[in-house]
Amino acid sequence: MPYDHRKTSRRARPRTLALVLAATAGCAVLAGCAAPEAAPPGGKSVESPTASRATGGTVTSAPATQGSPTAGSGGPGDQAGARTLAGRTVVIDPGHNSGNFRHSSEINQKVNIGTDRKECDTTGTSTNGGYTEASFTLDVSRRLRELLTARGAKVVLTHDADRAWGPCIDERARIGNAARADAVVSVHADGSAVGHRGFHVILPARVREGAADTTKIVGPSRELGERIADRFARATGTAPANYLGSGTGLDVRDDLGGLNLSTVPKVFVECGNMRDPKDAQLLTSATWRQKAAQGIADGIATYLKG
Repeated sequence: MPYDHRKTSRRARPRTLALVLAATAGCAVLAGCAAPEAAPPGGKSVESPTASRATGGTVTSAPATQGSPTAGSGGPGDQAGARTLAGRTVVIDPGHNSGNFRHSSEINQKVNIGTDRKECDTTGTSTNGGYTEASFTLDVSRRLRELLTARGAKVVLTHDADRAWGPCIDERARIGNAARADAVVSVHADGSAVGHRGFHVILPARVREGAADTTKIVGPSRELGERIADRFARATGTAPANYLGSGTGLDVRDDLGGLNLSTVPKVFVECGNMRDPKDAQLLTSATWRQKAAQGIADGIATYLKG
C-alpha cells in the first residue's frame, strides 16, 4: 500500500489522471486506496511493493492446483477451456510480506529508485481486527494466478510465502523486467483514514532520472490501469476511491520504485482501505477477494487482447 505523499513530500505529489470511469448502476460506494507507506497496522510503510534484498528474486510460476482458490463465477472472457492468453506472460506482485515485521533492519535499507532512495520494503497495513495487508495481497494474488493460468497465461509471482522477507522494491521491478512481462500488477490495500473508501489504480508518471526511465511504459500502463479499474468496479460492485483521483479510480505517481524502475507495463491496484470498517468487512471476505481477483484478471485479459 503505497501511501499518498502529496501532503508530506513535493516529489511524492501524485498527479490525477483526467479520466472519468462510467459508474456501474447499483454499485455500492466502497473504497481502497494507496498512500505513502509509513508504519505497520495503523498505517503503511514507505513503498508499495514489499521488498527484501535477498540475492536473486524468488520467482514462482505455477498452474492452478487442487486446493487453490477456485476461479469463481467467471467474468468476461472467462469461459471454461478458453485459453485466450496463451503465449502471454503476466507478473503478479503480492504487496509486502508477512515476514517483514520480523526483519525491520533488512527492509529499512535504502535502495535507489531513480528519483530518490527509499526503504527496501515496508510492512504494509492491517485491519483493526489484525488481518494484514500482506495476507490479503498473497491471497488475492494466488486467486489471480489461477484465473490467468486457466486462460493460458504464463504467470510469475514475485514471491509466494517462500522467503523470509521482501523482495525489495527494486528487485520486484527487476523480476517483471527479466520476465519480459506483457503486464505486471502489484496487489495492495490501503491504510487511509476512516471514511475513505473505494479502490484505485496507481499509474507510473513520466520519469527519466538515474536508473529510472518510464518513457516507453507510461502509455501502455495507463491503458492497463484503465482496463483494470473498469473491470474491477464491475466484478466487485465497488466504486472508485472517494479520497483521491477525483472519482476516476486512477492516480499517477513518480515516487514508487516498483513503477519507476519498471521497463514493462505495470500498475498497482489498491483494492480497498483496510482502516475503514466497511471496506475492511469486504477485504476480509473470501467471497469478495475472489471477485477482486476476477476483476483484475478481466482487466488484464481485456488489455492483452487489445
